[in-house]
Amino acid sequence: MTEKRIPKTLVEDNKFCPGCGHGIINRVLAEVLEEMELVDMAIGSVAVGCACLMIDTFGTDWVQAAHGRAAAVACGIKRVRPENFVFTYQGDGDSLAIGFSETMYAAVRNENITAFIVNNGIFGMTGGQMAPTSLPGQRTTTSPAGKDPSLAGQPLNIINQMRQLPIAYLARGSVGSFKEIIKLKKYIKAAVTNQIEGKGYGLVEILSPCPTNWKMTMRGALDHMGDNVKNFFPTGEFIKEGVHTDA
Repeated sequence: MTEKRIPKTLVEDNKFCPGCGHGIINRVLAEVLEEMELVDMAIGSVAVGCACLMIDTFGTDWVQAAHGRAAAVACGIKRVRPENFVFTYQGDGDSLAIGFSETMYAAVRNENITAFIVNNGIFGMTGGQMAPTSLPGQRTTTSPAGKDPSLAGQPLNIINQMRQLPIAYLARGSVGSFKEIIKLKKYIKAAVTNQIEGKGYGLVEILSPCPTNWKMTMRGALDHMGDNVKNFFPTGEFIKEGVHTDA
């Protein structure tokens, strides 16, 4: 029987809710950094939200930014320490609401950083409020009757916002199944490689379940991702090494 190997970068058990996708994403990112021998030169930037729980359990150097400002902080770190691998790790609420400007302008400038945005369609840590990515009709603590697009707008698709920019890498993955997790690891590795080779900005958006705030079972949350979330947020690679794809 093959021994289950936990990446050494995961220095403590994660603190995320049962069924949350953050734990899977943390493991995949740890595997990539270890395989590429980048752990000792990696610096992460987080802001506010469930992503902050990663600071205590993921054994790289970290800087905590003000709410939404992780990308701005990461850009500053990379400019003064270009030899380091610098990444952001944020939820969709943090990066695409109060942090939308910082997220977008890092891409507009093609900063040589790598961004990971976890899209669970909700503000998870603060009680399940509606996020920019919440789906039409989605019930949250701030949209108890369901999100009304005529009032709150359609779900924000950051891939579409960045798709025409001259950046190095752009992809959206998912933790909805084993096959999708394997693809996600490939996307993360490609994004990391682009930065190491100095090609510019890379972003991987990751669809993730939030059974706690979706008020669903773990199985129900995964089914919801496959049946509904992916209709609004299709997965794939959209820019590879600066070349736009047909994904």
